[in-house]
Amino acid sequence: MASLKEVRLRIASVNSTQQITKAMKMVSAAKLRRAQDAIVQMRPFASKLREILENLSSSVDASESGGFAVVRPAEKILIVAITSNRGLAGAFNSNIIRYVNRAIAAEYKQQHQNGNVKVLCIGKKASDFFNKKPGVFLRHHNEIFNNLTFDNTAAIAQQIMNEYAAGNYDRVVLVYNRFKNAAVQYVTSEAFLPITPPVSTDKKKGAANDYIFEPGKAEIVQDLIPRSLKTQLYKALLDSNASEHGARMTAMSKATDNAGELLRDLRLQYNKARQAAITNEILEIVGGAEALKG
Repeated sequence: MASLKEVRLRIASVNSTQQITKAMKMVSAAKLRRAQDAIVQMRPFASKLREILENLSSSVDASESGGFAVVRPAEKILIVAITSNRGLAGAFNSNIIRYVNRAIAAEYKQQHQNGNVKVLCIGKKASDFFNKKPGVFLRHHNEIFNNLTFDNTAAIAQQIMNEYAAGNYDRVVLVYNRFKNAAVQYVTSEAFLPITPPVSTDKKKGAANDYIFEPGKAEIVQDLIPRSLKTQLYKALLDSNASEHGARMTAMSKATDNAGELLRDLRLQYNKARQAAITNEILEIVGGAEALKG
């Protein structure tokens, strides 16, 4: 059995850890509220914009789309892996890394063998992992989470779009955690480029999406496509940001509860050791008194 001093030190250590995890939980809860409001407000706009763009893509030729609606054989793949810059968020980051690794090994196995799969990392945890794989790692944009705005995201999206239009990649995929609530986040793989029309057999829906263009179809499409793609990446980053705070809040809540259970066990152990020590002292005193009588 550990000595009283060792148990006291462990109690003090666990108590300090519990205070830290409780504070981190409160900070994440405050950040989650703002991040959740941002993604909830963005989703309807991004979803409707994407829907309009997909419906238009069936009637848009390559010259009008800037090359973003051109579907090429998927020989060169770019995966945009979105994680966080910090840990202590449970399986938030490892789920993304595991999903990307599985996709490279299975879905894009042939392209990977040809050296045509690249990973663009947004988030330090992804870049730290894939940086150890020079043949796969492309670059990172970890600084985006220091100031997550649409303008900063648009610059990254524009760079990806330029590379796709230049033929550097045939397919671009976003992999991120989609936010549902503080306790649930889903790993999502979402096609970014090329833009493809929706698969639907509903004729009535197709008729309802017969748009009237003002001032003209070409002008609207040329502005709409880049804006929609930039919005899609921004939405994915907002989703990931909200998911990160939710995952961290949940992880810190569980860590705080576990620390509380450990403290109860340690205090019970300490009381038992203290009682045993007192009992031994009493026995020694009684034994000494009996010896003196003898």
